[in-house]
Amino acid sequence: MLDRNPTKGKLLIAEPSILNDKEFNRSVIYLTEHNKDGCIGFILNKPTEFVLKDLIPEIECDLPVYNGGPVEQENLYFIHKVPNLIPDSIQIDDEFYWGGDFETLTDLLNDHLINESDIRFFLGYSGWSVNQLTEELNESTWVIVKNKYPNLLNLKSDEIWKNQIMAFGGEYQIWANAPKNPSLN
Repeated sequence: MLDRNPTKGKLLIAEPSILNDKEFNRSVIYLTEHNKDGCIGFILNKPTEFVLKDLIPEIECDLPVYNGGPVEQENLYFIHKVPNLIPDSIQIDDEFYWGGDFETLTDLLNDHLINESDIRFFLGYSGWSVNQLTEELNESTWVIVKNKYPNLLNLKSDEIWKNQIMAFGGEYQIWANAPKNPSLN
C-alpha cells in the first residue's frame, strides 16, 4: 500500500499526525510536477469563499476557487482536462493538464465552453524543494497513492480525505471519523 515515489499524477494524503498543521490538515494534494528541482501540487479539498468572477471580474463565471497551498497565494492556477481547447497546457498524466493560455481560457469561460467538470482553479500551490518531500514522507507526514478517480475535478471536497483514510483501513478508520477539531470531541 505504501508508495514512496512522489511522481506527478499521484495524490498526497495528509497523515492524521499533522492535525495541528493549519494549512495541510486533512489535505489531499494532486502532484502536478516532480523533477530534480522539487515537487509542485494543488490541494484538492480546500475551497475558498471565492468564485472566479470575484477575482477576475472580466470572466463571467461562478466556478469555485480552491486554496492550492501556501506558496504564491496571490496567483491563480488551474488544472484541466481540455488541452485541445487550451493551448500551451502542461501534461500531468493521461487525463489532466495544468496551465495554458489564459486569454484563450477567458474566452472559453465567457462563451460557456468549459464547465466545472473540465477545470479547477486554485489560489497558490503546494511546493517542496529537492528532498523536502522525501524528508516529510520519512516523518510520516504524507501517504502517496495512485489517483484512482476517473475525474478528480468532480470530487466533493468534504469527503476526499475521509474516503482516502477509510480505504487505508485499520487505525486510520478511527481518524477518518474523528471531528475536524479533536478538542471538540
